[in-house]
Amino acid sequence: MENDVNRAPVLDVWCELQCPDCRTALADLRALRERYGDRLDIRLRHFPLDKHQHAMAGAQAAEEAFAQGKGWEYAEAVLAVAETFGKRGEPLLVETARELDLNAAEVETALVDGRHFLIVDADVAEGKAIGVTGTPTYVIGGERLDGGKSQEGLRERIEEIADRLLAAAD
Repeated sequence: MENDVNRAPVLDVWCELQCPDCRTALADLRALRERYGDRLDIRLRHFPLDKHQHAMAGAQAAEEAFAQGKGWEYAEAVLAVAETFGKRGEPLLVETARELDLNAAEVETALVDGRHFLIVDADVAEGKAIGVTGTPTYVIGGERLDGGKSQEGLRERIEEIADRLLAAAD
């Protein structure tokens, strides 16, 4: 078993692919990935909101994209068209997979057979257990940061915590 001291700090990002606030958060997530690289493990966690009809399908399709090695690219591509996702639904998810050279047939099949439903459901359950009520919500170093109301200052706060965690690991 790998020693936890050698593991990168984890930033969990509870997100929903139909959420305009999550789309806005992409710039911060890109900046964090650029700044920290593999020294910070940024994980997409799913929190489909009931108000968005296709949110559960989007989360499952994203999990299939992760299984095919392009999860973040896929999530970013779907978030980039969040407004039309609500109108186009599952066809947009399959089309996006095709555009990214993923196996679109597998994405479509995953939406039918629900192979990633339990992963999404587990994310939702964990999110609810720790008090996630909206998206995006970040958790790093045991601290929950809610970006659904305002994202102002959140990236700086995440960087402070990440820097502290990284310094403690050195």
